[in-house]
Amino acid sequence: MQGMLALFCVTYLAMGSPMRADAQNAATHGSASGAASAHASALVIDSHADTPQRMLDEGYDLDSPLGTGQWSLPAAREGGLGAEFFSIWVDPDQYRGHYVERSLELIDAVYQQAAKHPEQMGMAFSVADIERLHREHKVAALLGVEGGHAIEHSLPVLRDYYRLGVRYMTLTWANSNGWADSSGDADNTAVPHTATGLSEFGKDVVYQMNRMGMMVDVSHVSDKTFYRALILTRAPVIASHSGARALCDSPRNMTDDMLRAISRNDGVVQVNFYSAFVSEEYRKAWNAQAAARKQAKDAALARAKDAGQPVPYAEYDRIDREFAARIPRPPLSELIDQIDHVAKIAGIDHVGLGSDFDGVSSLPQGIDSPADLPKITAALLARGYTAADMRKILGGNLLRVFRQVEQTAQQMQANSPAERPRILQQQP
Repeated sequence: MQGMLALFCVTYLAMGSPMRADAQNAATHGSASGAASAHASALVIDSHADTPQRMLDEGYDLDSPLGTGQWSLPAAREGGLGAEFFSIWVDPDQYRGHYVERSLELIDAVYQQAAKHPEQMGMAFSVADIERLHREHKVAALLGVEGGHAIEHSLPVLRDYYRLGVRYMTLTWANSNGWADSSGDADNTAVPHTATGLSEFGKDVVYQMNRMGMMVDVSHVSDKTFYRALILTRAPVIASHSGARALCDSPRNMTDDMLRAISRNDGVVQVNFYSAFVSEEYRKAWNAQAAARKQAKDAALARAKDAGQPVPYAEYDRIDREFAARIPRPPLSELIDQIDHVAKIAGIDHVGLGSDFDGVSSLPQGIDSPADLPKITAALLARGYTAADMRKILGGNLLRVFRQVEQTAQQMQANSPAERPRILQQQP
């Protein structure tokens, strides 16, 4: 790892990036050792990986070589990753009517891997668990439900997910769900949307999440839902895997005003590594392929229907990767630009890492798995960030938010009713 860090530190230092005094000192006394030390001093947390799909559908063992995937235990160890939030994502079309069943199967797949590799990883349900497992030199495995459709309009199901260990829920995925609106279909007039961003039930969901201690995740939501959620929440929110719209004009990314709103909320934006959310040039090239990709996926769907089978997630992933390979990957510097932009607009206390490993078809050059996370540390140090800054970006900021969410839950359970009070139900 030292050799890899040396290469990247030398590369970025050669670019003439301005450095603070301690970064200059690290360069003078050995940039590789300075970057390695800064990385090792942090509790590194990634807030979003879609690997459960591979565990369940492909029987993937986390201690195996990566193969075509992007997350493994060996890669996590090499990159110094301390905690991973595994995404519980249910395809809203393929599993319609079976969202809860599919979610439970994905959750179980993560538990099975933790049971199979107890010396390397453990299930975590709190900040204390993450810190304990880090002291034991194990990866802390956490769960995040990606898309509120997975609760099937049921608060008891939401509470059951919490009991099973889910510690954040993304209010929507790319689909609006009837009680919260998505950025993925916000402009589609054929899709029903809420009047104010959250329905009355949606407000109940946010209240229940606050009261339980489940982080409210505003990645994927429409701008209207984003602002409504920030008005209603009593705890800081997270954006588990989002970027800056000023640099890449995807509706999945956040405007500078949204970044500032997250800062005022004391929340955190975990920067997504996906090439089409990092690079505007890549996003345009990807969108230009949309019709051809749809044709390929429709053909796969037709073949599956003829066989009486659903299309495996791996098949859609294969098609996306095939098309992604035709577009040059953006340079690592553009991912660093994203992190730097969020840090400058929202503040150093409000930025982190949300890779989207195993959920995306393309990553910036040099980033292929958690093993490459030290490259991000080296690049940011070369731009003038300090070791203390890196401890915040690499995991400290998310831990702070998680801790505040836990504290809010304790306060609400002591002083607030189990159901959203009637006076709040009149809130617009």
